[in-house]
Amino acid sequence: MISKGFVCVFCLQFEAESMADKKVHLFEEVAKHNKTKDCWLIISGKVYDVTPFMEDHPGGDEVLLSATGKDATNDFEDVGHSDSARDMMEKYYIGEIDASTVPQKRAYIPPPQAPYNPDKTPEFVIKILQFLVPILILALAFAVRQYTKKE
Repeated sequence: MISKGFVCVFCLQFEAESMADKKVHLFEEVAKHNKTKDCWLIISGKVYDVTPFMEDHPGGDEVLLSATGKDATNDFEDVGHSDSARDMMEKYYIGEIDASTVPQKRAYIPPPQAPYNPDKTPEFVIKILQFLVPILILALAFAVRQYTKKE
């Protein structure tokens, strides 16, 4: 038993060794791990290699992949993970993130769009025909029925 005022030397040594084992990762390094077979996440300043968990994640691997290349803390907290899920994270922990290398705001990259077509005449004609052809077929069928009914 340790009395008040005394420090456990073994505890301090163990804590110092575990702190020395923690690797500090740069954001650029972590962001490269964004594939199904190699996936790292940043959550609350810690880096996790979740590659072995990709197939087992209840939300699917797409959810984890969408959280790569950024600080995924908000994504993780918004879902409301259980205590057992939080405990499970410990086995995937691989180090800390160097906070000075994490961008404050991710740059928005708009999705690529089809080139603008100023001459929309062919598209317009196709849409009109898609509307008119079925109506003309119905009108023709109705006319044939009426004509054959009278005779």
